Amino acid sequence: MSDAAPSGIDLHELDPGIRPQDDLFRHVNGKWIDRTALPPDKARYGSFHILHEEAEEAIRAIIEESQRAEPGTDARKAGDLFASFMDEAAIEARGAEPLVPLLAEVAAIDSVESLLATVGRLERAGGPGFVHLYVDNDPGDPERYLLNVVQGGLGLPDESYYREEKFAEIRARYRELVERLLVLAVVDDAAARADRVVALEHEIAAAHWDKVASRDAQKTYNLLAWDEVAALAGPAPIAAWRDAMGLEPVHTAELVVHQPSALSGIAALLTAERLPAWRDWLAFHIVRELSGSLSDAFVQAGFDFYGRTLTGTPEIRARWKRGVTLVEGVLGEAVGRVYVERHFPPAAKAAMDELVADLIEAYRRSISELEWMGEATRARALEKLARFTPKIGYPVRWRDYSALEIVADDLIANERAAAEFEFRRELAKLGRPIDRDEWFMTPQTVNAYYNPGFNEIVFPAAILQPPFFSAERDAAANYGAIGAVIGHEIGHGFDDQGSRFDGEGRLTDWWTEDDRAAFERRTGSLIAQYEALVPEQLGGDEAHHVNGALTIGENIGDLGGLGIAWRAYGVHLERQGLTVGPVIDGLTAAQRFFLSWAQAWQQKGRDEEVIRLLAIDPHSPSEFRCNQIVRNIPAFYEAFGVAEGDRLWLAEPERVAIW
Repeated sequence: MSDAAPSGIDLHELDPGIRPQDDLFRHVNGKWIDRTALPPDKARYGSFHILHEEAEEAIRAIIEESQRAEPGTDARKAGDLFASFMDEAAIEARGAEPLVPLLAEVAAIDSVESLLATVGRLERAGGPGFVHLYVDNDPGDPERYLLNVVQGGLGLPDESYYREEKFAEIRARYRELVERLLVLAVVDDAAARADRVVALEHEIAAAHWDKVASRDAQKTYNLLAWDEVAALAGPAPIAAWRDAMGLEPVHTAELVVHQPSALSGIAALLTAERLPAWRDWLAFHIVRELSGSLSDAFVQAGFDFYGRTLTGTPEIRARWKRGVTLVEGVLGEAVGRVYVERHFPPAAKAAMDELVADLIEAYRRSISELEWMGEATRARALEKLARFTPKIGYPVRWRDYSALEIVADDLIANERAAAEFEFRRELAKLGRPIDRDEWFMTPQTVNAYYNPGFNEIVFPAAILQPPFFSAERDAAANYGAIGAVIGHEIGHGFDDQGSRFDGEGRLTDWWTEDDRAAFERRTGSLIAQYEALVPEQLGGDEAHHVNGALTIGENIGDLGGLGIAWRAYGVHLERQGLTVGPVIDGLTAAQRFFLSWAQAWQQKGRDEEVIRLLAIDPHSPSEFRCNQIVRNIPAFYEAFGVAEGDRLWLAEPERVAIW
């Protein structure tokens, strides 16, 4: 990564008709947005999706080769799973037949207890549940694993879709989907059953917490013994559900219940008079969850709602792409291991090690100088930073799939076997030491994450390429793109929720009261900034503004990430004995840094998808991740001479600086 390298900025792509001082996002991406038609199988498209498509093609080649591998190997399992998905003739011939034994189980339910037992049995193999379960380390004691219980039971994206007027049309279309899938499954009286399902889900949704409350690390940390969970459920015999799933005392001695009142509210609906509605609900959700793997009529019905209606996407993805997604979900590290061997050069990892070290050093300097933070909190923040664990490229130890059985000619059997394999794998963690080598993304994933319980930042191999990173290009461009991504993930350790975990991954209050208040004044200002934003393509419709409280964690990550990445570029220059970066292609280092930041957020989306994401996504729309952040960064004003009267000008007292 040399400062004599190419700039990383294509000057021909910059729109001279849009000034960076007014709209950095469209100055960099406007030409691309204007000429790029959204692919018919995409709800949104941009830099992340382009890289995803490249990785998808690479994984397809690996999977197709795997079909010739030795039987019983991980490679052959990937090939056989893909083959079972691609055998359309066999799938069409079976029609609704795979549903028959499952729906017979539902029809046999004759009591609340048998309902709970049936749900428990089905959940082991990926069936629907009233709640979602997963295993993670205990926020209060991060050296042990616990089972987590999260509200569930809905077919729409979240509880707001059941109550807000702006989603009335979507609710009507959802009702149509329920009936359509039940008809295809040859369930009699489908219209009346659909009415019962939707009415029951309205009751379930009324018990749910909203998205903002559900992301609160303190509110959702409710450590309960099994007897306390049973008490929350009232008269509902949830032991039948527990036992049918095969949960043992080691699994349920203590649990983390994220939304206790939601659990109580859902359990209160488990009554004898609602039993017909629950049978209908369970039948529908079995069909819904399997619809993408059944005959084409089921596939198209599911896509018509979840694709066309919810996201505006006109065409379903090619079958091979859906097959690749399935294999990655089941055997992601098996194919990822080969992907790394072929597509992740050692030089990229070495360059990333340097970038991460610079970002951590920049955060260290910034925290050391914060004027709003007291010494006691500062010491704890620096201690946490020093304990960050970076993971780059791929796991040091690959996942063991030897216990997973896959056949080449039965897709539904494979999916259920894969779900039970994963269920057993997760349960097996309970009572065992924490595995800090585990990854929660595959190497071929174009993304990154911070895990507060492990205090780790993770960067899969697939994101480590242009426009985010190249070992061959100018350093300023790398720091403005992948550097800001690294800074973003580190920043999650210090956002409104991550800041409640210490360096060991323990949920604890390590702040003084004054420092927390100072932090929340700044985050409150950032919430207010975003709350006022409406995506330009929605024509100023204030019913669809950004949810500042929902997106605050990601916005803090962006703000800290970009500001600290600029400081990290300075650390990089120091190592070279420089105080300022070179001018390349007539652009200063600072200009290239911010242009690269904007280039990384290149994206456009369909109106329906933008509206859906505003309701449920903790990330702000890309245009604001680019533009609103730079309004708060002093170096951006200096780089482009932003002055009062420019659209991106923000009066100095209104600018937010946190980290």
